[in-house]
Order: sequence, then C-alpha cells, then structure tokens
Amino acid sequence: MYLGIDLGTSGVKLLLLDDAQQTLATADAPLSVQQPQPLWCEQRPADWWSAVTHAAAQLREQQPQAWSRVRAIGLSGQMHGAVLLDAQGQVLRPAVLWNDGRSAAQCAQLESAEPRLRQITGNRAMPGLTAPKLLWLREHEPDIFACTARVLLPKDWLRWQLTGEAVSEMSDASGTLWLDVARRRWDASLLAACGLDVSHMPRLVEGSEISAPLSPALAKAWGWSHPVWVAGGAGDNAASAIGVGALAAGQGFVSLGTSGVIFRVTERFEPAPEQAVHAFAHALPQRWHQMSVMLSAASALGWLARLSGTPEARLSDLAASLPLSRRMRAPLFLPYLQGERTPHNNPLLTANLSGLQAGHELADLAYAVMEGVSLGLLDGWQAMGQTGPSAQSLALVGGGARSDVWAQCLSSALQCPLHRSPHAPVAASLGAARLAMMAEQGCSDLPSASEASAQTFEPDAAETAILLARHARFKALFGQLHGAGEAL
Repeated sequence: MYLGIDLGTSGVKLLLLDDAQQTLATADAPLSVQQPQPLWCEQRPADWWSAVTHAAAQLREQQPQAWSRVRAIGLSGQMHGAVLLDAQGQVLRPAVLWNDGRSAAQCAQLESAEPRLRQITGNRAMPGLTAPKLLWLREHEPDIFACTARVLLPKDWLRWQLTGEAVSEMSDASGTLWLDVARRRWDASLLAACGLDVSHMPRLVEGSEISAPLSPALAKAWGWSHPVWVAGGAGDNAASAIGVGALAAGQGFVSLGTSGVIFRVTERFEPAPEQAVHAFAHALPQRWHQMSVMLSAASALGWLARLSGTPEARLSDLAASLPLSRRMRAPLFLPYLQGERTPHNNPLLTANLSGLQAGHELADLAYAVMEGVSLGLLDGWQAMGQTGPSAQSLALVGGGARSDVWAQCLSSALQCPLHRSPHAPVAASLGAARLAMMAEQGCSDLPSASEASAQTFEPDAAETAILLARHARFKALFGQLHGAGEAL
C-alpha cells in the first residue's frame, strides 16, 4: 500500500494506492493564500502540515486496514516556493510562493551577476522561480536572510516534517535556478550569486528513489509499527506526468489547475529560455521535460465564480449552452490576473475583459474566461514550437478538466486531441503514490497497470476556425494594451 501527498496552492490531496495501482481512497483539506501587499503571495508552512494531518486522519478513518499496510510515501507539491529555516530547523517567515511577483528587479540582477544562468539552468530568471525570491529577501529582510541556514521547497519542507531530513529531487530543484539541469546537481556559482552555498541546500535524489525513512515517532503516531519509506517524489507537474503515464519523449499533458501548464517529456535537456519555456529534469532518471506555464487558469474561473456568486460547475453549464454563433460575439478575456510567464514573463501584466455589451450575460462571461485561458495556453503551445495540428494526443488534468466545454475548447484551440482519464483531478497525488511504489520496489520505470478508459476530445474544425480568428484579436488586444510585451 502506498500513500501520495500532493501539496497544492489551494489545498492538500492525499491518495491511497494498492499494489495493483488502484486508488482506494482520497482525502483533501483546503488552504488559503495570504497577499499582504500587491504582487505578494505567501502561505504559512504550519498550515500545510495541519492540512496534511487532517487529511491523513480522514484516510485512516476511511480505510483503516489499507492505511495500516502503507509501506512508502510519495510527495508532490507546488513548485518554486521558498521556505527559510534557521539553524534549529525553525521556519523564519511565511513561504514565498510560485505566483509571487515581487522580485522582478532581482531577476535582472541575477542574470547580470551570472551570465551563464540560462545556459546552466535552461531557464531565464522569472519572479516566480526561487532564486530571485532569495535575492529580494537578502535586500529587504536582511536579518531574516542572515539567520537562514537552509532553503527548502514546499513539498521538501513536508519531507522535513516527515523524516527530519533535508532532501529534494531533480524535477522540483530544476525550478530554483540553482540546479545545473543537464548534470542534475547544484551549481556553486549560481548559489554564490544569491549569497548562498551548497550547505544551504538539501541533498538531491531522483524522484523514484528513497529519500529517507519516516521518523519513528510519526510512524507510531500514524499507526505504523513497520518501516515506512519516503520517496524523492516530484514537483506537482512532473508528478502529474507520472500520474497520467507521461514517461517517454513526446508524451505530455495539459493542466487546468490554479495555473495552466503544457508539459512535454523530452529525452534530453532541451532549453528554450528565449521563449520563456521551462526546461526541467523529469522525476525519473535520465529524462527531462519542457513546460509552458500561465499563472491563472482554473483560478480565473474561480475568480468569476466569486464575483458572480455562481458555482464553477454552473458557470461551465452556462458556457456550454452557448452556440458557436454566440461564442463568436463573446467578450475577449486576457487572463493575466496575476501576471504571466510563458511567453511574456511579466508579473505586472493585468487581465482585461474587452467588448462587453448590454446583451451579454453571465454565460458569455463564463465562456470568455474559459476561452481566454485556452488562448493563453495556445500562446504557450506555440512558444514550444507547435504551430499547427498535432496527431500526438495529450492528457488533460487539473480541476478545470472536469468541464467538458472547456476541454473541447482547449482541444480545438491547440488543434490537438486531449484525453481525460478518471484520474485527472488527482493526477499529482496519484503520481506521488506511484513514485513511492517505484522507490519501495527499487525500480525507475512505472510497472504496468490496467487503466480505466479515458474520454477523448478531438479538435472541431468549425470551432478551431473561430478560435484562431479570435486568437488573432486576442493578440492584437494584448499589443494595444501592453505594447510589444517585452519580457522582464
């Protein structure tokens, strides 16, 4: 029996997986984000641990016998966050999250201090990544920075709670801007540019390797008298790839989570930093991936749900009720509620709803938001070199994947078949549990398992024609509002 723990931005998900890779039970607990100033996004690590223990209690109550047989734990988590610990292992301040945009100036400083950054990391400096956050803290909170003995990523702080050991793995470490991604090791020069050295970093393992044993005290508290191992795990997107079986070059997925992601496995390190495309290590040895990221995806529909007092499922139903002829006249939505990464790399971008008329209703706005996110993902898809129809299908994951109308819109926009499996909403926690299985069994490839049938969405030619025409207007509107959109 294996336990997957996924630390998301809006909540924690836990999943119990049996030896046949069948999901026995899931549990979750919500989280909130604090925004004490514009562009700031923070969370308290103690809240993460409270959510994990709450969800674990749910699973233990649901499946007491299965819970008692857990042999390994896998971790997945939101990437790029900075958790600062002092010499006693105590948290010094709230974690600065992946969608925090305060460190734009520090990105320029970092690239100036280390001109080889893009060559080594395969990525350009972006405010969402970890290293610029530390430069900001060094400048604006020097007392905190001076007391920092260790920097951990969010899921790796959970590992610290579980095992008492500071360990990370390649996929999550790739997003720090401190990893030599091709060689899969910390780079001393990049750390030095931020006033750090390797002693501040956790040791590294592969995602499918054992990282440390669960602490005896916690094992006893959770009802286990036998050894339980904690796998390396993965950043949330690499874990989702394991969850949907994206292991080989060319395989990948689209995620409609809090953020929007297109993920594609590569057999070698293939950086494309000028397009603001990420090139990271995968969670499995000798595999890498490319990734385009937009900062607002399903969270944009959540924003409209809050404003309108309408559940997201109802908004999806309203959007689905619109015929194509009405969708052609919907407002255009630029989905930059929290800035953007791919392809614009600008945390200061703002959202825009253009073309509103008296005849528009909530259904038109719901569709506009879904379409705007789909067109933003199309920008990222094109930045990854995809400019026409694709025969290679992608998996579809994330909370937004529940919406049929959104899935169809996205398939037609990307001109790519999308398959949505029943695992889509829990892909990251499932991937974490599968990595736990691999680590406990000592293998670096996923054992075969029977998969439930997936629902496939094929591009619709008429819808594609409309979406491509509206994408041209979308890009023109962006140009009018933001000029050439120079990346920061």
